[in-house]
Amino acid sequence: MKNGSVWFCRITVGLLFIFSGLIKANDPLGFSYKLEEYFEVFHITWLNGLALSMSVLLCALEMILGFTLLVGARAIKVVWGLLLLIIFFGFLTFYSAYFKVVQTCGCFGDAIPLTPWQSFSKDMALLLLVMVLFVNRKSIKPLTNAKTSDKLLIGATIISIGFGLYTYNFLPVVDFLPYKVGANILQEMKTPPGAVPDEFEVTYILKNKKTKESKTMSDKEYIKSGIWKDTKWEVKGNPESRLVKKGFEPKIRDLNIQDAQGNNYNEELLSSPFYSLVIVAWNLEDTNAEAVNRINALAINLTQNYNTRTIFLTSNAPDNAQKFAKAHKLISELFYADGVPLKTMVRSNPGIILLKNGIVINKWHFHNMPKYEDIVKNYLSKQ
Repeated sequence: MKNGSVWFCRITVGLLFIFSGLIKANDPLGFSYKLEEYFEVFHITWLNGLALSMSVLLCALEMILGFTLLVGARAIKVVWGLLLLIIFFGFLTFYSAYFKVVQTCGCFGDAIPLTPWQSFSKDMALLLLVMVLFVNRKSIKPLTNAKTSDKLLIGATIISIGFGLYTYNFLPVVDFLPYKVGANILQEMKTPPGAVPDEFEVTYILKNKKTKESKTMSDKEYIKSGIWKDTKWEVKGNPESRLVKKGFEPKIRDLNIQDAQGNNYNEELLSSPFYSLVIVAWNLEDTNAEAVNRINALAINLTQNYNTRTIFLTSNAPDNAQKFAKAHKLISELFYADGVPLKTMVRSNPGIILLKNGIVINKWHFHNMPKYEDIVKNYLSKQ
């Protein structure tokens, strides 16, 4: 019975840690943005420069610990590592939930969004399983001899770190973001007819002018009781609004593409029936200038030979963007949007998106950007 419980905990914890690490390693840049949110909460933004490295290593650590637990290598050290890691995660998720700071912890990346309290509950359940392993850590036996276990550990380390580096340099293997290939951006921005909106409860604090008695009432109680008709009672302060039930929320709700004058171009750019090449460089100070030049050469060829509309999207101020465009002799039209949706569009700075009818036909990291001939052969010659 005891051995069965240990094996259950061993398999469950091992697989969950591998899954958690793998999902986040699929998008290490996205997880690094989440780490930066925590750095801001704890006033340690000086660590922002290390966020990406920490993201890759932390994801790899989860996968390595999970795999090593399953094979039983270095069991005592591994269980100690799991215990410390889950306590650390539990603290972060509790802090997020209680103080309402980071509202999605990123535990399972964008694949399975969890609220802070759901994340904390998950961590506490994992903590119980890890505690069983901790108490019985000396009874965890390896599946292979020490030499083979060490080789497996080295292999797992190389694969775990390598996977994170690969997805950072060539985009996620599986895209869970709302701008994934095949997504209709305009449709993802709309709320369908009949969709249930957010449900809020408004709380009033009332005071009797004569007796000085105070009451706290919800908006429904306030209307139903008819107390609002009684001139003896007055509302003190501002009513407080609280979200009771989350309603429908579009997957894309923060995209606002504008020109330098602030005119919105969402409809025009995202409803074109022709192919458009969108170059996303959300931060021009950190963008890869050599890649921008290569993409610009691609844009020149597509514009001259196929009259393809090319759009350059950035979150920088128009003055800075126009100076950048002049310095790099960009031929693309300049448009502007907030950095958050631009970082979500493509995990590359710069990155490329091929659009048609507002649908993401394909997208590329600048490390594996397509050749002009490939775009013509695979897309333009077929339209």
